Amino acid sequence: MPEQKPVTEAVADANPDTFTITDNKTGKSWEMPGRTGTMGNRLIDIKSLYGKTGILTYDPGFTSTASCKSDITYIDGANGVLLHRGYPIDELANNSDFMETCYLLLYGDLPTPEQKLDFDGDIKQHTLLHDQITKFYTGFMRSAHPMAIMVGVVGALSAFYHDSMDITDIDERRLAAHRIIAKMPTIGAYAYKYSQGLPFPMPRNDLSYSENLLQMMFSNPAEEYKIDPVLAKAIDRLLILHADHEQNASTSTVRLAGSSGANPYACVASGIASLWGPAHGGANEAVLKMLDEIGSKENIEKFVKKAQDPGDNFRLMGFGHRVYKSYDPRATVMRESCHEVLKVLGINDPKLELAMELERRALEDPYFIEKKLYPNVDFYSGIIMKAMGFPTSMFTVMFAIGRTVGWISHWKEMLVDDEQKIGRPRQLYQGEDKRVYVPIDRRGHTETKTGWGWLWGKKS
Repeated sequence: MPEQKPVTEAVADANPDTFTITDNKTGKSWEMPGRTGTMGNRLIDIKSLYGKTGILTYDPGFTSTASCKSDITYIDGANGVLLHRGYPIDELANNSDFMETCYLLLYGDLPTPEQKLDFDGDIKQHTLLHDQITKFYTGFMRSAHPMAIMVGVVGALSAFYHDSMDITDIDERRLAAHRIIAKMPTIGAYAYKYSQGLPFPMPRNDLSYSENLLQMMFSNPAEEYKIDPVLAKAIDRLLILHADHEQNASTSTVRLAGSSGANPYACVASGIASLWGPAHGGANEAVLKMLDEIGSKENIEKFVKKAQDPGDNFRLMGFGHRVYKSYDPRATVMRESCHEVLKVLGINDPKLELAMELERRALEDPYFIEKKLYPNVDFYSGIIMKAMGFPTSMFTVMFAIGRTVGWISHWKEMLVDDEQKIGRPRQLYQGEDKRVYVPIDRRGHTETKTGWGWLWGKKS
């Protein structure tokens, strides 16, 4: 059979800034504007498409749809490029620190020494949690997942800080942004301490952001906690590498929540909830579960073959990336940190040795090279955090702490974008046509479908 033509097709016009949309069914054509980004990526501007044509687009997962314009992050997945405000991610991770990267994402430029000093000082003013907030933790089960606690506590901040809830006020927006970035390590560390039945440590403002996070996680009041500079640098890099990644699921969630005018604390809480999913922020936790399944080095060959078998559902977690079709640029830096951390800790952990052997095999295997299934940032970040003593339940929390500045930067950018409006995606309706209501006493199985399995989408 000949290939069926689509209902509509877009053809670039002689004018590089316009496209012609043609309905192949009716023969009607409409001219649509085009947009070109800084790096040359071209888009069809379809915001007036439905009004002009009565036709909607269908794009599950929004994989071919730009929902906004942004100056923050650029990704070229084909060539493994990730830029924050124009700066390559590896240069930031190797030369910057997390606070400087936060300033860059929030305000558009790297800070001067004076600006950096003021920004660091302002963030440190907000590291403490209100005493009433700390009492929230006692309402959770000790076994509660830290991400569940994070969603609740971050959302509850809106009940405490009415001085930074007016999203139309520039100063209040800035205060809220700094406040959330400052408190995230404290909120995350307290979730861990609570699960262990340990006292909540005070933040230490004489330390850097990453050093303070480490001491709140691992110190105890009975003895002095010494911070290893290699580990602190590894945490700083981890936070930088997770700071932003364009319009991913959690960032899109924050923007969608923000489009309704919701306060910033509620928006960030929604981002945390989205990040919690195993297909997003939970991927590094899935890496260690996969290593448990593999078990030992002797089993690597068997599982590598399973991953190559199209009839087998097994996947090597932490390899390949939905966006990057070459090497994940963040993974190169994370790999370096991974080996530095393992060396300084001198850990003899069979699971970590298994991970390193799996990495070696994948980097040499022709199948993985051909398919460009290289280890990604999730593969190495999980290994680093395990080596440093973070429980797997805290992996996504660390991701959330790093990503908070990206969420806030996009929220801030969205609020001043005059083209943005409340998010309201459309749908392809495939349900019943208009039906006649039948009273319940005259209703039989011919008028209604039965069974809870059907109601919840169970496949028979």
